[in-house]
Amino acid sequence: MSALLGLWPELRDTCTSLGLMLSVVLLVGLARVVAQQQLHRPVAHAFVLEFLATFQLCCCTHELQLLSEQHPAHPTWTLTLVYFFSLVHGLTLVGTFSNPCGVMMQMMLGGLSPETGAVRLLAQLVSALCSRYCTGALWSLGLTHYHVSERSFACKNPIQVDLSKAVITEAVCSFLFHSALLHFQEVRAKLRIHLLAALITFLVYAGGSLTGAVFNPALALSLHFMCFDEAFPQFFIVYWLAPFLGILLMILMFSFFLPWLHNNHTINKKE
Repeated sequence: MSALLGLWPELRDTCTSLGLMLSVVLLVGLARVVAQQQLHRPVAHAFVLEFLATFQLCCCTHELQLLSEQHPAHPTWTLTLVYFFSLVHGLTLVGTFSNPCGVMMQMMLGGLSPETGAVRLLAQLVSALCSRYCTGALWSLGLTHYHVSERSFACKNPIQVDLSKAVITEAVCSFLFHSALLHFQEVRAKLRIHLLAALITFLVYAGGSLTGAVFNPALALSLHFMCFDEAFPQFFIVYWLAPFLGILLMILMFSFFLPWLHNNHTINKKE
């Protein structure tokens, strides 16, 4: 009985964190419904939906990161939450990107106009910063014993390897995720969401101890804003340039190199 009573504060704090994340999801869902009904201008509609999607992703990830730090001895629990909330985001944020790399990929492939892409990128960056300060304000309420507002403004460097390995890690994660995103479009929606959630969980498991496996520049800005301020060149290269390098290599491979290889093989076969 005493053991159960000793676990109660930790269990209560964990349930409070989960409740906060689900509350954010519900509030963003309600705001999305209102925006879809009230906003008829395409630019405003795209901006608001992208802002809300990025806000949800960043706020939930802030809380997930906090939970993972409180349960370092139970990585399976953290990965389970990563998988669950990846499913939640996949189901509730349909039609948005929440990631500048996804926007850039669609612009390069011709799926988005430069104007629409710029609006979505702006919405993501503004939302990333807003979510950071909203999270800090929420933590200042002290709803759990580890909700401390000062924590959100401290730089905790997640890069545990040298610069070259960190760049490779983020570039590979971005390459794999966006390759799956591009090639899973023909898969049934329900199955696709599970496949992408499983891939995200695997990437977090594989690269989380190296760089945090963020592969999302807007999310990285929200999570590690103070680190960008203190060590801008390193964090800009790892969390901004590396993910964009990953999608650039992915597009070059699937749009140019593999078709060229296939055509050469076909010509040689005919000869």
